[in-house]
Amino acid sequence: MAHSAKPFDSVNAVRTWTPASREPYHLAEVFGEDSFGLSQMQDRLAEGTYKQLLATIEHGDKPTAEVADAVAAAMKDWALSRGATHFTHVFQPLTGRTAEKHDTFLKVGRDGRALTEFGGDQLIKGEPDASSFPSGGLRFTHQARGYTAWDPTSPAFILQGESATYLCIPTAFVSWTGDSLDYKTPLLRSIDALDRVTRRALALFGDDTGRVSANLGPEQEYFLIDQEFYYRRPDLINSGRTLFGAKPPKGQELDDHYFGAIQDRMMAYIQSVEADLFRLGVPMQTRHNEVAPQQFEFAPVYENANVAADHQQLMMRIMERNAARYGLVCLLHEKPYARINGSGKHLNWSFGTPSQNLMEPGKSIHENEQFLFFCTAVMRAVERHQDLLLACVASAGNDHRLGANEAPPSIISIFLGDEIQGIFEDIADSGGASAGEGSGVMDLGVSILPDLPKDSGDRNRTSPFAFTGNKFEFRALGSAVSISFPATVLNTIVAESVDELTSAVEAAMAGGSSLSAALGSVLSREVAGFRQILFNGDNYTQEWVEEAARRGLVNSPSGADALPDIVSAKNTALFVKYGVLSEEEVHSRFEVLAEQYVTRITTEGETALSMGRTMILPAAVRYLGQLAAAGGGGAGQAGVSSTAGTVGGLVDELVAALDALDAQLAHEDDGDDMNAHLQHVRHGVMPAMDAVRDAADQLEGVVPTDLWPLPSYRDMIFVR
Repeated sequence: MAHSAKPFDSVNAVRTWTPASREPYHLAEVFGEDSFGLSQMQDRLAEGTYKQLLATIEHGDKPTAEVADAVAAAMKDWALSRGATHFTHVFQPLTGRTAEKHDTFLKVGRDGRALTEFGGDQLIKGEPDASSFPSGGLRFTHQARGYTAWDPTSPAFILQGESATYLCIPTAFVSWTGDSLDYKTPLLRSIDALDRVTRRALALFGDDTGRVSANLGPEQEYFLIDQEFYYRRPDLINSGRTLFGAKPPKGQELDDHYFGAIQDRMMAYIQSVEADLFRLGVPMQTRHNEVAPQQFEFAPVYENANVAADHQQLMMRIMERNAARYGLVCLLHEKPYARINGSGKHLNWSFGTPSQNLMEPGKSIHENEQFLFFCTAVMRAVERHQDLLLACVASAGNDHRLGANEAPPSIISIFLGDEIQGIFEDIADSGGASAGEGSGVMDLGVSILPDLPKDSGDRNRTSPFAFTGNKFEFRALGSAVSISFPATVLNTIVAESVDELTSAVEAAMAGGSSLSAALGSVLSREVAGFRQILFNGDNYTQEWVEEAARRGLVNSPSGADALPDIVSAKNTALFVKYGVLSEEEVHSRFEVLAEQYVTRITTEGETALSMGRTMILPAAVRYLGQLAAAGGGGAGQAGVSSTAGTVGGLVDELVAALDALDAQLAHEDDGDDMNAHLQHVRHGVMPAMDAVRDAADQLEGVVPTDLWPLPSYRDMIFVR
């Protein structure tokens, strides 16, 4: 019986987009026009009100009700002038994306006339239904009340779309009992903790230069795919990655995509994303082709950690929204395609005051003493909390990426570069440090510290935590995650380390030591304690995995192994001590992240089972029928019989693998034991899925393309 051609056409895919005229814009003129930032506030608020609000933003002072009323009135007038009809409190629930409920500015008077209204009480507090958001046991379904609280340190903005224009107000999200149900609240708490302890440390050096904050610069990698192919792939729709797909003859082997010229269609999309983000006040800086075909990267200028986290969520939203205008879909999953590079979100992190970056080496004794103290604090924190750093980036998607050729392994180590590492090694060995060939010797507490160069060595893109001159780059984040929780973890572990080092230096000085002598003794002891985590070599090699084991470093090979460390006694005590998360909130994060891990793998398994039985198996059986019909005699009968034998064997293999996957998915429930659920999906469901894929991908290599029901890798990554 004749069979119709496959229901998609690779050639038609490139016809889903036609170039549109692009209106030029002047970057300096449009930047921030859709953001209610400082310039808009200054223009629309009375001078005294503006100064009070500035004190809130820069120093953490609580805004008064009078300030809130004035800001609300100005914000409403500005939003209406931009065409807004509604406002919403945008928050970051534990789903990892943003959420919002829209309310109109409309108020109807007694005479039936339309009025607009927006007061300080509406600005400060909202009340969305909290019953359907994940809480990890912090509240029950019938306990529906939740509150959003205005975050005055992150600017409101206007979202303009084809169907609606509305005002968005960044907020925190808490339960009726005050428990954090979001990622913003702990981030703000961690920033406060870092500020408190770092100001105390800076007092040792005679500095009081203002509020301390972390600064973030998240790099965002992503893939683009034509809608024609995306909507023909149930696996991409359900899970964001391809569960099937044979390796194409050409992938990324020629290294011809990385930093290559951006193709016109992709450039049009990229330009549209940048234009929208510029108008929203997001300081986009970099765009380029990444390593894999159809893979790209955005990177913004570094910002205050809280604003950067909000902007990063906004960036992902605009990226996904704008793709449809060009007949594309933006894939943020860490590993959309097997056997080619996946996507990460490198988080550049530093901290300091408005006048100085504490991660930047200086040109004076004073500045370099500070740098060595705070850099030691960061490295000490990373060594002590390797497990927590792995746990905060753990996800089902990141399991496919960590340890592959484009991402660091699931072992935390620190790259400093040879010169900076040499300084710290010498501090550990003798309390002094050579400053590099020809630069003399620095001896903490005795000799003058030499200049420490910003670029003291090569970059190491295999390292999960690398010093890059004036910041650390945490490279282990997956591309789909919110940066808020990893940033919260970094801020908190460094706050603890700064706090404890400050106490140690104060104790030494109380015993009669000078500041320099106290620093020398304390840093020498501390560096000796964490030097095993310093590694400048190739993190991708098996030799490093073995060496790391000898050094006693943590190696959590999967999210199922890493996530339980969130609730260890050490990590729970850390969060509680610095007021970042309560014990109940710590456990809720584990429960939510673990449930998401289990649910995503289960969804993938059920999708693979369905596709295997209803799409791939029928295609293979159909081809077997054609081979049987062609095997009646004549030339080529031996070849037909041999091919039929190959296909038949793969069909048997596929059916057996599908039955095994079905059995794993039907596994008897482990009750409330979340650790058991994690281990089952990781070590039961995932290997069963891999077996199904192996048989299916082999079948793709022999079944005719007009019978194969899915777009191939060749189509998806090369049709532009």
